[in-house]
Amino acid sequence: MEERERNAVEKGVLYVVATPIGNMGDITERALKVLSGVDFIAAEDTRKTGLLLSRLGISAPLTSYYEHNKYEKGPKIVERIKNGESCAVVTDAGTPAVSDPGSDLVKLCSEHGIRTVPIPGACAAIAALVVSTLPTERFVFEGFLPTDGKNRKKRLEEIGNERRTVVIYEAPHRLRTTLKDISSIASGRRLTLCRELTKLNEEIIKTTADDAAKLFEEKEPRGEFVLVLQGRTGEEKADYPDDVREHVDSLIKAGLGRMDAIKRAAKERGVPKNVIYTEYSGKDGE
Repeated sequence: MEERERNAVEKGVLYVVATPIGNMGDITERALKVLSGVDFIAAEDTRKTGLLLSRLGISAPLTSYYEHNKYEKGPKIVERIKNGESCAVVTDAGTPAVSDPGSDLVKLCSEHGIRTVPIPGACAAIAALVVSTLPTERFVFEGFLPTDGKNRKKRLEEIGNERRTVVIYEAPHRLRTTLKDISSIASGRRLTLCRELTKLNEEIIKTTADDAAKLFEEKEPRGEFVLVLQGRTGEEKADYPDDVREHVDSLIKAGLGRMDAIKRAAKERGVPKNVIYTEYSGKDGE
């Protein structure tokens, strides 16, 4: 009885439903039941989701919900759920709300007291991580890197000093640039590239950051990529000046405020921030 109740689609609920990342077999039985039973589905791309539903033999009303209309459509979806309808939010592929505007809808529903129910399933980040042969005990998910110079540089510096395994999403037309950038801040580290996961042309390349950049100088990137990068090891020479003042000043020049630069320097050096603050302020003559 309890299992039937848990699988039933309830009214006034937002379901966060994972869909296939490639192979149609990625879909779960529970996801099929929810997608078949909700009053409507909020989809990032109604054409792609419509095609998926058609293949699954599901007929359900669709409404668009994506990055450029989320502020307009979010409140309307919330209002429908508050009036007693059930909704499933999906992304083009995989788990919604992971590097995806679905996270804003989940937050909005929570603010309005609407219960959200996860329907777990395929996720490209986790799929890539578990076959990467890199440490899985501690990892960070970076999603897509910023494209503008200042924010991108800041993020790359953080990744270069990250000791945990790093998972990054990238589109084919930006892959070469990203691999060159990663090579510049993580030279010699192991890197696994996963392309078109669970699809017919799935490819998993286990190499290094430097060799990956060289490989795709000639090889044409095709399909969506997940990059899994080894974290900085204790043997690596830290990529910052030995002198604390120079270290903090370099971060300020990179665009950080004074206190943020002190916090970052403390994190990179693995010491309390008050230690850096005292030493830096003392050298400032304060």
